[in-house]
Parts: sequence; structure tokens; C-alpha cells
Amino acid sequence: MPARGLIRTPSLQVRLQRTDWAEAARALDERGWATTPPLLTTDECAELIRLYADERRFRSRVDMARFRFGEGEYKYFANPLPPVVLGLRRGAYPHLAPIASAWETRLGSDRRYPSDLDAFRALCAERGQTKPTPLLLRYEAGGYNCLHQDLYGDVAFPLQMTCLLSRPGRDFTGGEFLLVEQRPRAQSTGSVVPLEQGQIVIFATRHRPARGSRGAYRVTLRHGVSRVTSGERYTLGVIFHDAK
Repeated sequence: MPARGLIRTPSLQVRLQRTDWAEAARALDERGWATTPPLLTTDECAELIRLYADERRFRSRVDMARFRFGEGEYKYFANPLPPVVLGLRRGAYPHLAPIASAWETRLGSDRRYPSDLDAFRALCAERGQTKPTPLLLRYEAGGYNCLHQDLYGDVAFPLQMTCLLSRPGRDFTGGEFLLVEQRPRAQSTGSVVPLEQGQIVIFATRHRPARGSRGAYRVTLRHGVSRVTSGERYTLGVIFHDAK
């Protein structure tokens, strides 16, 4: 039994089960993004940040300036994924797959997504997409990430997640998460999504359905990070489709 007065942190699986996925679905339908309460603990965030220096845990590193993606760098995890990353990916997917399938229906597509991650990844593998895509991103002062979409092949899951690992206002300043939405024949609209350490934003990978007078229509989204003004900012990206 735990010692008297000791509060045991619920497992990641329990934290995911306690998340209000119905509210997340509502927010995603309304604006293309939703946030969770902090799902990762301070210790889990710190452990992921420490992993950044261990090159054995990653399959590749990208210098963002070299490709004109921004200023900063990121690394794609190699298999096996760290338990927390694997837990987030496996645990969140079954809650998001019904939302993704419902979006396809509203957009007039007959595409549907399997109820578990392994079955979906098998579809990726059939198209030659076998490399893991979860990644850690690191920005120093002056770093930023241009607006973009994370697409790695023919198969792309409509939703993805970003978890802030650093402490805003303490570890870094600036560096807000940005989303820009482009509607047909209209100017773009932008959102700044404030996050706490361990908190997750779920957002559309490429596009989402929006309500129109003649039914649903396709809205394109891109995401990025504004310039970090001081300190270091680390984030975890959880993408559900694999890469070629």
C-alpha cells in the first residue's frame, strides 16, 4: 500500500481515459483544434527533454534553417519509442479515429480509419510508410517554425498532437503555438494556442470539414511556432501515420 499522505499519480492510460474526448470532438469540429488538461507529469516532460541528447534514441535529425523551415531543430524517434510516447500514440488514437472517420463522411469520402493504431499502421506499411514519425523539437532564443503540414506519404491521419514539455514563462518566453486556417475564397484566420507544461493540443493535420450553407466544405490548416524570445523550448510531436 502507498505510504500515508502519498498521492499516487494516475497512469498515463488512466489520464487519457479521463480526458473529455466528447468536448475535444466538439472543439475540433468547431475550430480544428482542441486542448487537453496537462496529461504528462513534470517528471515525464523532463525525462523526454533529457532524451534529446541521446542520439541512439533517434533515427534522424533535421536542421530547420537548412531547409528554410525556420530556426531550430528536431529529431525523429527510432523504434522502439519511449514508453510515454508509445503510450500517448496508442492511447489517444482510438479516441481520435471515430472523429477522423466522421470528418471523412462529412466531406463525402468513404475512407474510414481502423479502431486501433496497429491496424492503421499496417495500412501505412502497405504504402511503404514504415518509419516512426513522433519527434522532439528544440528551439533556442530566435527560433521559430514556419507554417506547415506534416505529411509523409500517401496515407495521412487527419489529426495529430503536440505536447509542450518546457515551462512557459520560466524555461522560455515567446514561442506560441500557431494555427492558420484558409477557407475557400476568404482570407486566412489565425489562432494562438496557449499551452502549459504537459498540456496537449490536438489539431487537424491537413484539413477539416466546416459547415456551410450548402453542407460541409474543406478548410485547410497549417501550424507553426512563433519566435522564441528567450530560453529553450522543447515539444513532443505525436503523428499517427508513419513515413516513407
